[in-house]
Amino acid sequence: MSIKFLLAITLSLGLSLTVRAETAPPEGEINVLARPEIQALITELSTEQGFDAAQLQTMFAGVKLLPEIVTRITKPAEAMPWFRYRALLIQPNRIDQGADFWAANKAALERAEKTYGVSASIIAGILGVETRFGRVTGSFRIIDSLTTLTLEFPRRSAFFRKELVQFLLLCREEGFDPLRLQGSYAGAMGKPQFMPSSYRSYAIDFDGDGKRDLLGNTEDAIGSIANYLSRYGWTENSSVALPVTLSNPGAADALTKGIKPQLSLDELRALGVSDSGRQAGTEKAALLAFETETGPEYWLGLNNFYAITRYNQSQLYAMAVYQLGDAICAEYHRRAKITWSWDD
Repeated sequence: MSIKFLLAITLSLGLSLTVRAETAPPEGEINVLARPEIQALITELSTEQGFDAAQLQTMFAGVKLLPEIVTRITKPAEAMPWFRYRALLIQPNRIDQGADFWAANKAALERAEKTYGVSASIIAGILGVETRFGRVTGSFRIIDSLTTLTLEFPRRSAFFRKELVQFLLLCREEGFDPLRLQGSYAGAMGKPQFMPSSYRSYAIDFDGDGKRDLLGNTEDAIGSIANYLSRYGWTENSSVALPVTLSNPGAADALTKGIKPQLSLDELRALGVSDSGRQAGTEKAALLAFETETGPEYWLGLNNFYAITRYNQSQLYAMAVYQLGDAICAEYHRRAKITWSWDD
């Protein structure tokens, strides 16, 4: 256990770490330490990861279970129909903010694109969807979010327990105060909203200052998103998605294949999916439907679309990132053209 980690817990709780916290929580609050799952976790962390058990007891005495978190995670925005989800995220104001962001971070975006092959528009799209380019990074304590979901969300408790362990390891490695760090209700953090395991695995020091700072460093966030997508199979200079039409009602059967590209474009065309022949026939794709106010619209999700879903598994999320990024790119270059014309 690092001195910095120990001091952070001491300062945030105002308690000696040599004494187990036995004070009952305020009326109405659940005593996290009374849960056998937490005691088992403390034992695991102390025996397998070298944490001090007494320090962990003290830390978890300051953790709160928040019912609001479970409510939110069971009603995600991605459960909306596409036309409502799209309207929520692809707005003129967000596009303008994205063009401003691109202009302010042009060098870092270009360097990330050159280094990792990931389109600057997609990086901007992710930052726009996730945090409005770093403006809104979450107001829940990460430790509360992850502990609540570990204990009170059985369907995915194993996943969030793993992330809770990763969070504590991350705090020890990076010198973060585990009782102060804030993020989303699901435990994601920083400008790109990385989960703790992703932070540990994919965050990079893109500006060379010796720190992997996704909380306050835009350059590190840009490089880390590009690194993440690259590691998940992003293909340079390739399309993300293609609008298509169905000439045969039976083509809709391909929708059951899911979001992972499995059928070649030639196979999809044979089923009655028309993409105007814009891509090589051997590339694999997934047929996807998006609900509009007038009926479904169909797209082919290519390999790069699937790479975006490794960031968030919703096809609505990936399409919003793609379309927002395209809109930002168009607005940035529109402004650049106007500026060039005036300068000329």
